[in-house]
Amino acid sequence: MESISYRRPEVVMMVEEFNEAEEFSKAQATSVSAPDMDPESRRLFGVRKVQKGKKPQFKRAACHKFKRLDDNWRRPRGSQGKQRRKYVAKGALAQVGYGSPVAVRGLHPSGYVDVLISSTAELELVDPSIEAIRIRATVGARKKAIILAKAEELGIRVLNPGRGE
Repeated sequence: MESISYRRPEVVMMVEEFNEAEEFSKAQATSVSAPDMDPESRRLFGVRKVQKGKKPQFKRAACHKFKRLDDNWRRPRGSQGKQRRKYVAKGALAQVGYGSPVAVRGLHPSGYVDVLISSTAELELVDPSIEAIRIRATVGARKKAIILAKAEELGIRVLNPGRGE
């Protein structure tokens, strides 16, 4: 009886390509700067990520019934309100326990503290190890290009660099 080879060449090739892509993504991940965090803050940041995944969307009671009601959260106050009386199918109420740990509350998902910038003079006050900048929407294209160049020179991460720049 002849032995059958289960290793098809195209499968082997795909696995090799996958390994190369994995190595490239690891190298790319190490090249992207991460903020300086102590181990406890890094752990709490991971806890926050898990908590945010479990947190429900808090929606206004009966917002799906009426076009005039937005779905942004308002506390239910009706005397017969099912959501106020905590019926499970009526949606969760915003309450203590859904919040993030205090040490990492308000941080950008990248882990940096978000700082709004509207001029190059404000760049001098930014600490690049823990802060990243966001350029204000009111800043024009020419000034934004100047700020981007200066930020790159100072080694500051920009959270909204734009597409074409």
